[in-house]
Amino acid sequence: MSRISVRGFAVASATAVTAVGSVVGVASGSTAQNNDAEATASGTTLLADLPVGQQAQVQTASLTQQADSQAIAADAGAKKEAEAAARKAAAETAVAKKKEADEAAKKAAEEAKEREQAEKEAAVSRSATRDAAEFQVQSSYSTAQIQSMARQMVPSGQFQCFSNIVDHESSWNYQAVNASSGAYGLFQALPASKYSSVGADWQTNPATQIKWGLNYMNERYGSPCDAWTFWQANHWY
Repeated sequence: MSRISVRGFAVASATAVTAVGSVVGVASGSTAQNNDAEATASGTTLLADLPVGQQAQVQTASLTQQADSQAIAADAGAKKEAEAAARKAAAETAVAKKKEADEAAKKAAEEAKEREQAEKEAAVSRSATRDAAEFQVQSSYSTAQIQSMARQMVPSGQFQCFSNIVDHESSWNYQAVNASSGAYGLFQALPASKYSSVGADWQTNPATQIKWGLNYMNERYGSPCDAWTFWQANHWY
């Protein structure tokens, strides 16, 4: 083989190695492979020595890998953003659910309190042994008689509180009148016609006034003792 043909064979072999090495080297970023290829090509700029078609292939391979790397990085970034958004949404949902639970608990507590109050009022009403209509109307009543009527109408556990209020308001005088305001009767109702809500005979029948006073204390304060607690703090009820 002549010197020219041997040199041609070496250049051809170097070119082939360079093509492969360039693709691998560009794709992997390996400097060693590029150096090997350059050594094989005897110091020649091997990519420039490649045919145009092979240069395009090498460049295409490089750009493809770069695009793949960018796509992987973009996917990773998108995944992180999606995870962060999911965590934020979960936190907001948890806060909203807690708020709903707190509101539901508050509403349930209020409803339970209302039921308890209603049951308490019903119990107070049931425990009263007699109604105003059960007493025979008289032309006049002594304080003792009026108090006896009240004991039969007011629950025993509430009577002392009830009595305390009547003592302060009218001293058990069912015909007591406040000269300045016109407040009337055992409970100094103002206007006096309020008594008529439980009976038309409120001016002559203490039992009717007692019934009205008991209803008023239960409905407004919950019980005579609750009304008495308020009266002690305010001197009115």
